[in-house]
Amino acid sequence: MKLVLFDIDGTLLISRGIGREAKRRAMQECFGMTGDLDNHVFGGKTDWRIVAELLAPHGVSAHDVGRAMPAYEAVMARHMRAIMGGYRAEPIAHAMELVSALRQHDNTLIGLVTGNTSKTAAIKLEMAGFDRAWFPVGAFGNESAERDDLTRLALQRARELAGTQITGADVIVIGDTPEDIKAARAINAIAVAVCTGYVPRGKLICSDPDFLLADLSAFLDLIPM
Repeated sequence: MKLVLFDIDGTLLISRGIGREAKRRAMQECFGMTGDLDNHVFGGKTDWRIVAELLAPHGVSAHDVGRAMPAYEAVMARHMRAIMGGYRAEPIAHAMELVSALRQHDNTLIGLVTGNTSKTAAIKLEMAGFDRAWFPVGAFGNESAERDDLTRLALQRARELAGTQITGADVIVIGDTPEDIKAARAINAIAVAVCTGYVPRGKLICSDPDFLLADLSAFLDLIPM
């Protein structure tokens, strides 16, 4: 059994700002402040970590943010639904084709490891034309501040779903940031970096992925399945 875990933003789709605006509204509602949201770098971070970093200068701890995550996730999803008509999300080139091809592999399970919360991940996928049901396992940014925890959690859930032992060597993690590569290493998985997000190619090379792809078009030709 092979397990392929996809990041969302910059890997499967581009959502053009809806996440930042939904965060702004949700943080204001839940915490009464947003911190320096406009200048904050989101790439590779979980939503839990992003909120914690933004609110740390105001005396809010990561533990406090974690306790608020269930309510925050629901509020952010509500705001994202309310504003989604004003935004577009599009699948990144070749992402839809790869997901469709992998779904035809009998011995392959596909899933998500994303910094998005579970509810907002589903909304972004829907906006870009993906069906959340295509990804039967996953781990999300409301479940831990640390992305490494998410690959561990997704692997555990995949084992439970498949009813079989899946080792790190059977897992491929695909993402567009150094944090995705690091999270793959946390479970000894194959790390595939794609240059379809906002991280410069040179920075991805320095993170030493097992495979570095311009986009997902060559994935099935280059990565053993």
